[in-house]
Amino acid sequence: MPYDQSWMGYGLIGGLEAGAIAAVVAFLMFGLIHWFGRTQGWSLGLEISWAAVLSMLLAGGGDLWNLFYFNYGRLQSLELLRARLAEVHDPDSMGLRVLSEFIGVGIGVYLGWLLFARRRLS
Repeated sequence: MPYDQSWMGYGLIGGLEAGAIAAVVAFLMFGLIHWFGRTQGWSLGLEISWAAVLSMLLAGGGDLWNLFYFNYGRLQSLELLRARLAEVHDPDSMGLRVLSEFIGVGIGVYLGWLLFARRRLS
């Protein structure tokens, strides 16, 4: 996440908070993209996919990048690893936060579809 996470909880509580934030971001992003996509003649699948991708980048991009970096990045020294881990809020539950953000994005896009786009199908 591109904001300060020091106020968030640790472990499961932090994962639930991150998922809730991701759901709100995805809901708002779907509403915005649906409004724009209607004027451009986009299909519903295109709106859903762009909303999900952009929401995940906005809500969980930082955690997703850290998870990728710690697994595949080249860490030449133990001091560099310590410095990078000191910048991350709750590195022990980073995978849980990323999973919660993915689930939150899915729920947020689904709720946005229920509220904004479901009427258009019938």
